[in-house]
Amino acid sequence: MLLITLQFEEKEYVLEKELNEIDKITATPEGLAEYMTHCNDATKVSCIMLATMTPELQRFYKDYWPYEMNKDLMEKYHKVPHQGRYEIVISFITSKMKDGEIVTSHLQHMQQYVDPLLKLNVNFNEELAIDIILHSLPRCYDQFIMTCHLNKEETTLSQLQSLLRTADSGMKGKSIPSLI
Repeated sequence: MLLITLQFEEKEYVLEKELNEIDKITATPEGLAEYMTHCNDATKVSCIMLATMTPELQRFYKDYWPYEMNKDLMEKYHKVPHQGRYEIVISFITSKMKDGEIVTSHLQHMQQYVDPLLKLNVNFNEELAIDIILHSLPRCYDQFIMTCHLNKEETTLSQLQSLLRTADSGMKGKSIPSLI
């Protein structure tokens, strides 16, 4: 949310560019104007950042410029990309459809793992995603899974979702054995 606001106001540069003091006597008029603009923008951004923090963090960061605040917060709280990726992958491959869960909500749940992995530039093809989703289904879908594996044509993720919805509607009213 902060970054969106700063981009709208064209002030996100203060998070990436350190505010260095300049010698006001020897500075050119352009250099002085640039410094003053940066200083004013940094003050505004600092106020926005502090307003979104807990009182404890506000006291700690009250004398920081946005660049230093951002750098320190990233070092303290930002997950290392491979750690975040690992946690998402583990959750994705160990996820199982819950007893009584509607297949559509399970597919949405599984998609919540795929999207962040794609944003992290994790290289996995659609076939692997389909295999993981098929693995997450309960035993009552074994016939469906076997049919998918015997199918000679390539199936896309969206086709799989459609096929699963159709199979799920065909299972309505039938007793689904418990996985326990």
